[in-house]
Amino acid sequence: MRRSLAVATLPLVFLSLRPAVVRGSSEPSWVAWLAGPSATTGVPETPQTRLEKADVLPLALDDRYQFRKVEQFVNEPKFFKPTADALVAYERQRVNYGAVTSLDHLELRGHYFGFYWRTRLRGPVRVRFEYRQANLGSYVQAKEVAYNDPRGTVETRFQVIGDDYAQDGRVIAWRALLIADGRIVGLTQSYLWD
Repeated sequence: MRRSLAVATLPLVFLSLRPAVVRGSSEPSWVAWLAGPSATTGVPETPQTRLEKADVLPLALDDRYQFRKVEQFVNEPKFFKPTADALVAYERQRVNYGAVTSLDHLELRGHYFGFYWRTRLRGPVRVRFEYRQANLGSYVQAKEVAYNDPRGTVETRFQVIGDDYAQDGRVIAWRALLIADGRIVGLTQSYLWD
């Protein structure tokens, strides 16, 4: 009995020792793991810069820069529908992980966006997230993340949570831009963005 249990758990031990794949990061994966809770997803948290004004840039779309996938999640319990799907329940729990008090839960309410993109060229790239919120009408806000030399597929995450979400309302329209050399080279947007 002991021998079969040891043989069954041996592959699990080796899998747990395997370093996590962290794309778009120059740090070893164990450094990202030690960094904090964002490492539980395998992706280091990207520092977002809030822009006071989103300048208009020329559009020069390039096939060498591509958005591959967009993930969205709204963490608002009043919009949750009862579900028996374990994956949906897990995502709700994952976003709220670590929240103990009701104030902690309020701080985590809002919109979460994940953009997967890639480039075949070397050089600096900025990812800009522009969005409109329900209580602000057509006013456009923007956040940005800069990468010095991204390689392969990169995941960039943006959040509109906490006081921004509580005061200004839900995100009603958004677009994400890849910016290189002062030009928009990649673009994806929601259906309501005009």
